[in-house]
Amino acid sequence: MSRVYNFSAGPAAVPLEVLEKAQAEMLDWNGSGMSVMEMSHRGKEFISIAEKAETDVRELMNIPANYKVLFLQGGATTQFSMVPMNLLRGNDKACYVNTGAWAKKAIKEAKIHCHVQVSASSEDDNFTSIPAVESWNIDQDAAYLHYTSNETIGGVEFQTTPEVGGIDLVADMSSNILSRAVDVSKYGVIYAGGQKNMGPSGIALTIVREDLIGHAQAGSPSMMDYKNHADADSMFNTPATYSWYLMGLVFEWIKENGGVSAIEARNIRKAEKLYAAIDGSDFYANPVELASRSRMNIPFTLANSELDALFLSEAKSAGLVTLKGHRSVGGMRASIYNAMPEEGVDALISMMAEFERTKA
Repeated sequence: MSRVYNFSAGPAAVPLEVLEKAQAEMLDWNGSGMSVMEMSHRGKEFISIAEKAETDVRELMNIPANYKVLFLQGGATTQFSMVPMNLLRGNDKACYVNTGAWAKKAIKEAKIHCHVQVSASSEDDNFTSIPAVESWNIDQDAAYLHYTSNETIGGVEFQTTPEVGGIDLVADMSSNILSRAVDVSKYGVIYAGGQKNMGPSGIALTIVREDLIGHAQAGSPSMMDYKNHADADSMFNTPATYSWYLMGLVFEWIKENGGVSAIEARNIRKAEKLYAAIDGSDFYANPVELASRSRMNIPFTLANSELDALFLSEAKSAGLVTLKGHRSVGGMRASIYNAMPEEGVDALISMMAEFERTKA
């Protein structure tokens, strides 16, 4: 078997140790005589898996006791609707910050439920920066303020939690959750799809402050009410059990590798290496403002775009795959989430240098 370095933006690479453990437990989990995917979600075996996953992520993120941790289906996209449906609480306005494609999608969904005030936007500079928080137009009477902490397509990332006054803060952390330390107590809601930093697709981790639960809009479908999921320990209906199990294995892997602080230090090293290789060359370029650059998703272009296809072909031959940039940005994109080892980044940098040497 030959494993490649997978730079996909999502579904993304999963730690090899997690895959190997899942492989070893595929037919018989912990002596139960059955696979996790065959278990009843209400059986004691799966309940123990679910409880451990919650305990581990609470420890990793230092989640306060007055927050519920929900494991929900529908990915982050369903949260685009669940957030306004649960947090408006009779209000008709919410504030959103537009920093890229995923923020725009969240705004589009929120407009179905309320008036959206776009408090700041970087669309005029093609989403290559994050507007300074001091410039944001925040209505403190709005129900909440929503932002996307990392944009996978444009490659911009908030380096700190924005200070927004007394308004409840909501963050889509799908592509950088567990990659850096976060003070959960500063948020009303944090949500993240699983398929970038936490394992497979089909599940979303949603962290909700308890006082925000129980206020769903009248007429909301039962599945869209946080209270139903919180009251049932995320088992209001049959959950995505195997995705939940794999997410739990990823949490274990992070703990075994020193926790979030150690993972963050490694992520900083990986990103600094790759940006240095790009910035130190006239052959490659990154369009993002220095202060807004993502550690997770690094887009870059070649000086001659006619070489793009050849670059991708030679990268694949070197075992470096899924580097093609999003069609709206072009060029290349290296997604270097938690599971990407430093060796993978080193291999990409080496390939880039050789390609430049022979093609420039």
